[in-house]
Amino acid sequence: MAIWDYEIFWKETLNQLQQELEEVEFSLWFNIHYLRSEENTIIIGVPSSFYRDQFKIRYHNLIEEKLHELSGQPITLQYEVVSKKVIDQETTFSSQTSQRPSISAKDTTSKSLNQNTLNTSIQQKDPHPLLRRDYTFSNYVIGDNNSFAANAALAISKNPGTAYNPFLVYGGVGLGKTHLMQAIGNYIHEHSNAKIIYITAETFTNEFVQALQANKTAAFKNKYRFVDVLLVDDIHFLQNKIETQEELFHTFNALYDANKQMVFTCDRPVSELKHLSDRLKSRFERGLTVDLQPPDYETRLAILKKKADARNITIPHEVLELVSKNISSNVRDLEAALTKLIAYTELVQKPITIEVAQQHLKDVFASPKQANMSIEAIQRVVAEYFSLSYNDLKGKKRTQNIVLPRQIAMYIAREITEYSTTELGLEFGGRDHTTVMHACQKIEERIRSDPTLEPIIQNLIRQIKDYRTKN
Repeated sequence: MAIWDYEIFWKETLNQLQQELEEVEFSLWFNIHYLRSEENTIIIGVPSSFYRDQFKIRYHNLIEEKLHELSGQPITLQYEVVSKKVIDQETTFSSQTSQRPSISAKDTTSKSLNQNTLNTSIQQKDPHPLLRRDYTFSNYVIGDNNSFAANAALAISKNPGTAYNPFLVYGGVGLGKTHLMQAIGNYIHEHSNAKIIYITAETFTNEFVQALQANKTAAFKNKYRFVDVLLVDDIHFLQNKIETQEELFHTFNALYDANKQMVFTCDRPVSELKHLSDRLKSRFERGLTVDLQPPDYETRLAILKKKADARNITIPHEVLELVSKNISSNVRDLEAALTKLIAYTELVQKPITIEVAQQHLKDVFASPKQANMSIEAIQRVVAEYFSLSYNDLKGKKRTQNIVLPRQIAMYIAREITEYSTTELGLEFGGRDHTTVMHACQKIEERIRSDPTLEPIIQNLIRQIKDYRTKN
């Protein structure tokens, strides 16, 4: 063993943790890889910044304690976000010990959860009446923006009501929240006799109001408090619905105490919902919370190809590339563009060419939503430069190491995009427009007093433009 080779201690630590943790928990969270050792330090590879942050909260101290016990000296853990391609498969401990499917977010040939990971030995059942039959894991396209959420959802589907309950997925419109939620429902329905209810928060509210008016609240409570799986979509609709919040709070407690699985979706982090009771917020955040981001270029291309194949339509690869490069907002916009092209070829009976796509999608390509510089790109590049997570810039922390990068990101966004200060405030965690104006003013003052800041900002702007070109 080299003087700083701690791999033997690392493997023994994981071996002990595998014995101590539930199988599902270990397979979900320990998708990590030993990279190398340095003096008193082990560097491990993780698939994303979000994964790193969640892992550190849950296991960092525990692992360092075990390493200390085994080695007799303090060993610090450090993390690097790495592509799976750079990791030698032979040294990946988790791939030897876990049965979890291996998914490479950058490999477009592995973009959907392999059907082989699903148990097909159970007889095919009739579709669930409340769930879309096409919203399955096998139809869910995987990329860097959603790999953690997708694998968590699959683990939950195999063991509902255990380690990750409730499961909350948040993100903007058209990013696949409902698809992922219903995939959980479809999988559980196919592999068990569980009683499953899928409902939007709006419909839940309407049903509750009708039950109050008809004096049938007992029937309403029985409907929702005695299910095995409850899937509630768009909980941001519950803001200002005080009585409905109260009812859902008690429903939540009843199901949680009975170890019944709950899944929720929201358009933003629950902490940013302004008119939701604190105790209901705390319930939503009790389990596992994950976010979905807009898909990158490779994922967008894989989505288009998969959907075209599903409809038995042949579209030239260069056309799919054109659409992928020019529509970066969300999956829903990609599907709309594809539907428009398919309608053209079916109605006019002519092949789809680059010229046809450019002509019929010119309005979509030119829309501000697609042409404007992505706020996400700005936030990610700035966060990476300052060794922060993407969520730090959108979060509520006001420590100096976060405030300055956040102000720089706001300043750059104001300089190179056409978003208003109100829109930018929303993109940075729902802040007021005056916060954005103040941030821009502070950076302008700092540029005048600190000559080193302007070159840094210009360098970041170049990186942001490169980021958008690549993604």
